[in-house]
Amino acid sequence: MEITVQELKLLEKDSYQIIDIRSENEVSHGVIPGAVHLSVDHIENNPMIDFGKKLVICCTRGKFSVEVAEFLSDKGYDAVSLAGGYVAWLLEQFQDKKEEEVSKKVEESIRKKFRKNIWCQFTKAINQYELVKEGDCIAVCISGGKDSMLMAKLFQELKLHNKFPFDVKFLVMDPGYSPANRKIIEENAEKLNIPITIYESDIFDSVYHVEKSPCYLCARMRRGHLYSYAKEMGCNKIALGHHYDDVIETILMGMLYGAQIQTMMPKLHSTNFEGMELIRPLYLIREDDIKEWRDYNGLHFIQCACKFTDTCTTCNNEETRSKRVEIKELISHLKETNPFVEGNIFKSVENVNLDTVVAYKQNGEKHHFLDTYDV
Repeated sequence: MEITVQELKLLEKDSYQIIDIRSENEVSHGVIPGAVHLSVDHIENNPMIDFGKKLVICCTRGKFSVEVAEFLSDKGYDAVSLAGGYVAWLLEQFQDKKEEEVSKKVEESIRKKFRKNIWCQFTKAINQYELVKEGDCIAVCISGGKDSMLMAKLFQELKLHNKFPFDVKFLVMDPGYSPANRKIIEENAEKLNIPITIYESDIFDSVYHVEKSPCYLCARMRRGHLYSYAKEMGCNKIALGHHYDDVIETILMGMLYGAQIQTMMPKLHSTNFEGMELIRPLYLIREDDIKEWRDYNGLHFIQCACKFTDTCTTCNNEETRSKRVEIKELISHLKETNPFVEGNIFKSVENVNLDTVVAYKQNGEKHHFLDTYDV
């Protein structure tokens, strides 16, 4: 009932059809060329599927796809599960490409094809928000996704053109990755010529039994570890791969779910690690441009290196979809009637008029308009 990636490569391409049952969020980070993306409920009698061919069902790691393949087989179709899923397919791709050639192509694409939308937006954020200063030692934090890998390549390019001395180190903090996910991160780093340093931790085990907001807790713990490891490496800053879309989604999430107006800042002083700063150099880069860069170079990244990803994102489970996905869809819907909505959301936190705000906080102290209304 299963077929390996190696066995699939031996079949005639016209003899089978790959059906990708992963979530929209995971598919946005990379797909198998030619695969049809469908939720499980929409497979039967779907005109997009040629039921005369072998149906190869693909999920993230080949777990949920087994059950779907069995269901289709019981219906009389020739259906199999892709052993190891999308992760196995990713690992196979690494064996077929020469690292030096891939790295050179990626670097050239940043200088030429994506100069305007990626490179210039990166340097604009660096200069506009004063993210990199003389004498800095920056830990570029790599999670394994498209954003942090692009950020690493951009910093390598920046080092070639820097007008003042600063240093960059590439840090991967392993909070308990599955062996397959860790190997993908290592293979991508080697292919892109990024000299990573990996630190071990047991964060995933610590949050495994946490029922309420385990992802939030995990993220907070990971950031603390990153500060600690970066300081050990002699760094005074950590760089995270949050982009423009993350910023506008955070603004809306704060308003709609947190009843507050706030944004994801381009840089922050650490409150727990003296002398350390957090910077976000992709602050002005659009996610669609990052995806285009990834696809143009034939790169493949995992959405989340968490070893529990299958249980929370596969098969479009409505109960586990994050608020951020809802906000993405809301912005996309609003953009259909207002093409400027994204830029307006971003600029809204730059144009705050305190004369028209009922109350606000500053340095932890709340201020109300009545405090000075009759003064």
